[in-house]
Amino acid sequence: MENKLWYNTPAREWKEGLPVGNGRLAAMVLGYPEEERIALNHEWLWKGTNRYRDTEKRSQYLPKVRELLLDGKYEEGTLLANQAFGGDGGVSGKKGRVDPYQPAGDFHFRLKHGPISNYRRELDLDTAMVTISYNAENKVITRQVISHLTENLIIVRIVADQGDFEGDFWLERIEDPDCTITYDIYNNTIRMDGAFHEGIEFCVEAHIQSRGGRISAVGENRLRVEKAEEILAFINIGTSAKGEKPSQECARYPIPKMEWEELLQKHIDEHRKHYGKLKLEIPNTSNELPTDERIGLLRQGKIDPGLVVLYFNYGRYLLCASSANGELPANLQGKWNEDIDPPWQSDYHHDINLQMNYWLAEPGNLQEYTESLFQHIERFIPHGKKAARDLYGCDGVYFPIQTDAWGRATPESFGWAVWIGAAPWLSQHMWWHYEYGQDLEFLEKRAYPFLKEVAAFYESYLIEDENGMLQIVPSQSPENRFEGSGNLPVSLCVSAAMDIQLAMDVLSHCIQASKILNIDEEKCQVWEDMLKRLPPLKIGSKGQLLEWNEEFKEAEPGHRHISHLYGLFPGDLINPEATPDLYEAAKISLELRLAAGGGHTGWSRAWTACCYARMGDGEKAWEHLTALIRDFATNSLLDLHPPAIFQIDGNLGGAAAVLEMLLQSYHGVLDFLPALPKAWPNGQITGIRGRGGYIVDIDWQDGKLKKARVRSVKDQECTIYTRGNDYKVYDEFGNEVNIKKASGKIIFLIYKGVDYYIERV
Repeated sequence: MENKLWYNTPAREWKEGLPVGNGRLAAMVLGYPEEERIALNHEWLWKGTNRYRDTEKRSQYLPKVRELLLDGKYEEGTLLANQAFGGDGGVSGKKGRVDPYQPAGDFHFRLKHGPISNYRRELDLDTAMVTISYNAENKVITRQVISHLTENLIIVRIVADQGDFEGDFWLERIEDPDCTITYDIYNNTIRMDGAFHEGIEFCVEAHIQSRGGRISAVGENRLRVEKAEEILAFINIGTSAKGEKPSQECARYPIPKMEWEELLQKHIDEHRKHYGKLKLEIPNTSNELPTDERIGLLRQGKIDPGLVVLYFNYGRYLLCASSANGELPANLQGKWNEDIDPPWQSDYHHDINLQMNYWLAEPGNLQEYTESLFQHIERFIPHGKKAARDLYGCDGVYFPIQTDAWGRATPESFGWAVWIGAAPWLSQHMWWHYEYGQDLEFLEKRAYPFLKEVAAFYESYLIEDENGMLQIVPSQSPENRFEGSGNLPVSLCVSAAMDIQLAMDVLSHCIQASKILNIDEEKCQVWEDMLKRLPPLKIGSKGQLLEWNEEFKEAEPGHRHISHLYGLFPGDLINPEATPDLYEAAKISLELRLAAGGGHTGWSRAWTACCYARMGDGEKAWEHLTALIRDFATNSLLDLHPPAIFQIDGNLGGAAAVLEMLLQSYHGVLDFLPALPKAWPNGQITGIRGRGGYIVDIDWQDGKLKKARVRSVKDQECTIYTRGNDYKVYDEFGNEVNIKKASGKIIFLIYKGVDYYIERV
């Protein structure tokens, strides 16, 4: 089983550490034997100095912006729109971008011993525990670190196999002119209090227990433990982010009165309830070499089918560790950050990165971990409605292209900010949650109301042209630009391809939801009319899908974003059955982008792998997955954005690509092994989910389906692509099931909660 990252050396730097987390708290364990450093985070520890920013009325500029863009004056229109709707510091009058996500500090300890040997450092994905062990002075010293899932604490255990040991323990935080730090020691607890100037307050508590020996204070922030047989450190963090004192939050999570073995088992049991629901097994893989050596061999050209499995499992683990007890979704770095001024503020980017973080959740059987994403969406709705009115004079809801934890829909980041597609793209995840789980209450109470708010914005925002088509103005293809539009980083235009596709998605989902719930018939007719009148997607002179409304010359042909391919993946509008011409155009667009040097970030490479998996090209998907690891992974397999910045989206997007290779479930049809790579001729996946309420197990041999098991959450007709094979279907009682054959598919009736087995004849 590929469930362990392991090494025979400590991390050389923070981003080579091993992460643990429970959604609320997170820690990066570096594994230094001489002086351990465990870097600490709390999901709500954002600086807070910009949390009350607000939008101002700017809708009066919209007519002039539209006039310029419709007249083809793209440079003037782009400049005015940014000054109006996304100026310096957004439109709130407060300089700077969103609040940065902050480190809570570091927990350190130094054990008193001589030279070491037989060092090993590992992260067990199946138990969600980091273990470090080594020999010193005829003892085996073992350290274990977990971010406890039921007790909501970070727990560190240190034990020797014989005799006793001693060491010093302390807290500290990187020097920060914007944060005042004080310390206290009481009852074997080190407490570090922090306060950001004009921002939030926080505290970190480290309570030390020892079996045997004694504990004493040394200075203002250090405890010394002498002659201990075992040491447990319980670490907690509290913030004032939600209006309470940091100590009040800490008090909700008391030190448990349990032995280590019981504590650990509770943690493992809770983790396996989620992580253990899905398993991918590829035979004849080996985890005998340290992970960093395997990565090194991959970079030398060695094929390692198991390393991709490990990367896939690591992605699932990282989503669990970012989400379990969390109220906030995974940000650009999940929940792990060591910098007081992190790249891009370690924020939420709504134009690919946050969405990619959750692509794997529904098919990967971690649907419960989308709750923090939905809370994030719902937290923004009140201010998003105000922003829609202030900025564009529209009904419905507007979300910014990038943001932080505070639910403020101010457009930040001059040059990038004039984009209306964030809320539509996020609504896709609410629709997916219904599609995969068939939860009518969720659809009625949460997904449909949000979809309606997004549709209401479109109803106000779209404008009719002389041909009766509904145009999106202003519009952009996120973060990309064409020549002749000025010097700003993003060009504005009329009805960019991605904005058209997003509008199609939202309106289609609203129509489907309305009919499923049997409500809003008149409104449904409005949406159907709007959908028919959206401008068509266009194909260019090279056969490519046009990214903008005209065939402009691209300023950067190898751009990292492939926003115009949204309808291919993660959307389902562009497919070989319904839109064959657009499907071929999308394929050509992807090839052109890559030929010009695209895919040069980790997340971009992951998106490319997903697209090739969607197109059924297992070898291309495999090529880009292995490139994702080879070119964009640290020794601890964390994804990198050039020039070497940790971003979690590539990890999670890469895991989504694997799921897309093994099962697709678009338009009511299950497709087994649609993009199986030659590197995995034999294998098994259990617990993968399909749209329509399916749980699926797949066994394959010699590159072909051997057997599959399908279970449904409701009675329905089940349709499966045959891919040229003959299948027989049996229920769990051994009865052969009648099947219908139609156009390369089989169809049979499936009953809720009953297992059905599909076997190749």
